[in-house]
Amino acid sequence: MIKYKLVCKKCQISFDSWFASSMEFEKLKKKNFLSCQSCNSNRIEKTLMAPKLINHSNEIINVEKNYKLNKINKKMEEYKTFIKNNFEYVGKKFAYEARSIHYDSKKKDKGIFGIASKKEIKELTEEGIDTGIIPWVEDKNN
Repeated sequence: MIKYKLVCKKCQISFDSWFASSMEFEKLKKKNFLSCQSCNSNRIEKTLMAPKLINHSNEIINVEKNYKLNKINKKMEEYKTFIKNNFEYVGKKFAYEARSIHYDSKKKDKGIFGIASKKEIKELTEEGIDTGIIPWVEDKNN
């Protein structure tokens, strides 16, 4: 028997599964018999594994942490997609564009996102310009 750590490429949840052999895993994957326990996708891949001693109490905690982390990552990805689809990306000109919108009544309905330094965000806040900071994790290229 061999235990693999698997990841769903659709929802990014990871989980462990036992197989009779590595060949058995490959056979099941080729026939699309492997599916995600969360979203039922067949886009399942093996991840890197490191040998370790099993401590059952820590294993339960790690599974819970991994599940929570995957939920957070999924929610962040949903926010990121929403922002990309509904706002204009202005890059490093964020502070300039935010001021332009704030002081020009014709542009009030325009939504933007971009990059600004902590100093620029502080200055915008002092001017009464509403901004928000969102953690932005770049797409993984696997």
